[in-house]
Amino acid sequence: MQNGTYHILFLSRRNSARSIMAEAILNKIGNGRFRASSAAIDPADSIDPTVLQLMRDNDLQVSDTKPKHFREFAASGASDIDFVFTLSDTAAGEALPEWPGLPITAHWSSSDPILAEGEDWEKKRAFVRVMTEIERRLNIFINLPFESLDRMSLQSHMNEIGNTSGDT
Repeated sequence: MQNGTYHILFLSRRNSARSIMAEAILNKIGNGRFRASSAAIDPADSIDPTVLQLMRDNDLQVSDTKPKHFREFAASGASDIDFVFTLSDTAAGEALPEWPGLPITAHWSSSDPILAEGEDWEKKRAFVRVMTEIERRLNIFINLPFESLDRMSLQSHMNEIGNTSGDT
């Protein structure tokens, strides 16, 4: 934690949907106590347009958000990170670097809404479902009693949160 703020990194395969949503949600609901960033294993050229619209509809920050590579956050001189969450199975399966700050890591698997098939309304529903799942997990996360938990307890809580679905 730096200056009373926890720094969180969300990783996904392309950083064009799930991790972007997680970053924006946490930065909004974290009330300055959390500073979220997101990155990808293989960054997309741009954020998915459905994600951008969904973020605007939910009053989430979208101005300078763009897909980034995870190496930005592991480079020499990068800021310490307190937590790293992989949101895609692809990101979780990668050999990731030793992050500055030796953060607690966990896998919070979420389906990729970009891969949803069907009518437009069915595809949009997939995005909304993933956003809702991420928001529920983050609401659990921000309400943990961080100051009273040791590293092992925090790790256990992070893993438990990753095992919750959006339906709980």
